[in-house]
Amino acid sequence: MDVSTVDHVEFYVADAEETARPLVEAYGFRRLGRSGPGLPGQRTVLLGQGGIRVLVTAATDPAHAVAAHVERHGDGVARIAMRVADAAEAYTEAVGRGAAPVAEPRAWGADVVTAEVSGPGALAHRFVERRGDEFLPGGIEPLPAGSQSDVDMLEILDHTALCVAGGALDETVRFYTEVFGFKEIFEERVEVGDQAMDSKVVQSGSGEVTFTIVSPDPALQPGQLDDFLRANGGAGVQHLALSTRDIAGAVATLGARGVRFLKTPSGYYDAIERRLGEVSLSVAALRAGNILVDRDHWGEMFQIFTESTVERRTFFFELIERHGALTFGSNNIKALYEAKERARAAAETRA
Repeated sequence: MDVSTVDHVEFYVADAEETARPLVEAYGFRRLGRSGPGLPGQRTVLLGQGGIRVLVTAATDPAHAVAAHVERHGDGVARIAMRVADAAEAYTEAVGRGAAPVAEPRAWGADVVTAEVSGPGALAHRFVERRGDEFLPGGIEPLPAGSQSDVDMLEILDHTALCVAGGALDETVRFYTEVFGFKEIFEERVEVGDQAMDSKVVQSGSGEVTFTIVSPDPALQPGQLDDFLRANGGAGVQHLALSTRDIAGAVATLGARGVRFLKTPSGYYDAIERRLGEVSLSVAALRAGNILVDRDHWGEMFQIFTESTVERRTFFFELIERHGALTFGSNNIKALYEAKERARAAAETRA
């Protein structure tokens, strides 16, 4: 299967405008389109920044499937759309390999074809075949180009993190390798106190579509991943990682606009030079922005994670800047887990 790249991501939410507003005002996305007559019963906003395209969709008809999805899972990512050369062929191939059909191939004008199959839990995958520039003819009406004064801080979707139930990790990896032809490229186990998380990464042959799949160890004490699975009503997208060329600048800009990031203890920065030696960004800049850093055989990576703002406290964003690194930062994975545990403990204390 010739999956080339991520075409777009679609959120299902209770209120499309309420969700889109901070993505525009704080994260710097631009409004590119809105739903037209080809998408009845829903309100959809198309947003874009760099090479990232995001649909934010809410039901206007309570009988619409989006309403049922939000009722069960809350606001979050419902579709990851993947670009292919032939959507109908990809759909037939995926269903033949074990994916459940969700939406049969549909032509949108002469230039776009889509089809959908099931993914893990609340997620489905949309195949998109494109031969023109219009996003979804008849479905999404383009908006006039607005001011282009803002510089894009965010470039592409680096990876998607999926949370699946304990014991379902290997099964989910097999789903992506057997149905979509992805390859497993990385694995990691993180232990924090009496909890543990296992993760594996699968990637398309093009290297442009990557899923980090995380799962709690059911033999140990429940933690944040168990909280996600309970609040989300099962498996789903935990976070999206958005790439940037200037993570320090992006964190400062987004923070000034109201985005809240997870905090990192001072001791983490005290140990950077001892653990990694000299790194590309100054330790002072990393400390000021609560930015994490790690290194693999190919280079460095810098990462930071936002607090969740959805009602169920499930979904959040990651910003990542890569200086040659190809993996996902073993130490940063543990630091993220610890930061989420601190946030979880603080929330329980406030409650």
